[in-house]
Amino acid sequence: MLTNTDVLFVSHGGGPRPLFNDPDHRQLIDALRLYREQLKRPDAILVLSAHWEESDSLKVTAGAKPGLYYDYYNFPPESYQIEYPCPGAPELAGQIQATLETRGFATELETERGLDHGVFVPVKLLYPEADIPVLQLSMHSSLSAERHILIGEALRELDAENLLIIGSGFTFHNMRAFYAPTTPEIEQANQAFEDWLEAVLTGASVTPTSIKEALISWEQAPGARFCQPREDHLIPLHMCAGLAGRKADRYQRLEVFNKQCSLFYWAL
Repeated sequence: MLTNTDVLFVSHGGGPRPLFNDPDHRQLIDALRLYREQLKRPDAILVLSAHWEESDSLKVTAGAKPGLYYDYYNFPPESYQIEYPCPGAPELAGQIQATLETRGFATELETERGLDHGVFVPVKLLYPEADIPVLQLSMHSSLSAERHILIGEALRELDAENLLIIGSGFTFHNMRAFYAPTTPEIEQANQAFEDWLEAVLTGASVTPTSIKEALISWEQAPGARFCQPREDHLIPLHMCAGLAGRKADRYQRLEVFNKQCSLFYWAL
């Protein structure tokens, strides 16, 4: 069973922009720097990124020295020269594989794939020294809300302590709306969905059962499909919520690209 572990869901922003002090990411940058001061130093960091889907088995990075995967396009040349030479955690990767397989999730070790920007952007902001082992777990390409809550529940059985587990996604991820002129309709949908997430995960009367049921039925929430035309950036939140199994200990709403988005934190 996981002990002495921090779980943090991050709306990670647009590509590498937060690493270059982009003004539209100022609130996110400041929030993560504050978490850097508040979180205890972990022995390893596991990231559940919106940018890795696998159709058969889940996969977990197991290389001793993971590289980076610049999975974005049309950014300045310096965006492809970012470095984060952190160590990997092959032994922990094996433990994660065994834990997930015990709960019925086929899982493979991946030694070649680099850490994508959903990993290295928030982790570099939190721990720029790159001296903490980092590994990454894929999502399943079904993007099933229930399946990913169950994956989170399975990770709770991991026999480890003093980890930081980051769900790296974005609670608003309508790419057209990011670049479209702001309208009252866009603002209303954005706020309605963020209000719903806040109520589901932090409300005074929520229970583990109510959280799970609401997140499984997330498409029924106000503004849901406008804010998440494809739910890849929401699913890491489902994994975090399944892992935590209860309401969030801390919640923060930010503005990124002139859109509201959220961070959630649990202490296990």
